Amino acid sequence: MQAVSSLSPADPAETKAETTQGETRVSETVSLAEKLKSGSPVVTGWSMLAVPILAELMGRGGYEAVTVDFQHGAHDIASAREALAAMVLAGTYRLARIPVGDNATASRLLDLGAQAVIAPMINSVEEAKAFAAATKYPPLGERSWGPHRAAMLDGLPLEAYLEKANRETVSLAMIETPQAVAALDAILAVPGIDGVFVGPSDLSLTLSAGADMDRDGEKTTQAIRTIADHARAAGKIAGIFCMSPEKVMEARDAGYTLMAYGADMGLFHAAASTARKACTV
Repeated sequence: MQAVSSLSPADPAETKAETTQGETRVSETVSLAEKLKSGSPVVTGWSMLAVPILAELMGRGGYEAVTVDFQHGAHDIASAREALAAMVLAGTYRLARIPVGDNATASRLLDLGAQAVIAPMINSVEEAKAFAAATKYPPLGERSWGPHRAAMLDGLPLEAYLEKANRETVSLAMIETPQAVAALDAILAVPGIDGVFVGPSDLSLTLSAGADMDRDGEKTTQAIRTIADHARAAGKIAGIFCMSPEKVMEARDAGYTLMAYGADMGLFHAAASTARKACTV
């Protein structure tokens, strides 16, 4: 396969594969929804900084997906718009996480080209229904029509985008509290909710009532396993944050198909530190 130029877009007809320059790209012939629901693993990088080219570089560096973080990251609508477009150049699946309860931003990010939206702190069926309504068109939801940029990025006429939107848009509810775990099956059963995504930090914090943040504690570990088991039983997607490559493998073995590992801030800092330490002057 011909190497991807640093200036040229990836060919969406190609499958994700290593090139002669070590860059990779992902096939748009298989949607993110199809890939995740088939059980194939996807590792997503995490875009915290409002620097769109970093999202593209994460894709070119090997990540098959990148998530733009609106909850704890520095992104605004302008940087997210450019980051989502930059991901297309890298042939990377495009995800975004919204702030807590901000379903209007979920709709807007989908209009700008996100293929999946992650909603934090979904603790009830009512919250799950409101989120699903904002991300799916009628009759499944109440998403307002206006995906002009999204259709452009996909290279589709608007009619073709509408035909696939509800089927290929991935809506993931974050499970981060005891209340959410208790309502897990009901949340998974909400029409338009395609799966769940675990935030181990908040989950451990809330399970301990704020006493500690032990992502590897017994309660947290058991909850993480339970969430994956119930998602699989419901035929839904299970995703999770991972703090190390070993945790990515553990999550995959537990039944998760979407694993987040590696944020741009940490990756850049580690690369800068390694580069400077290599200079012994």
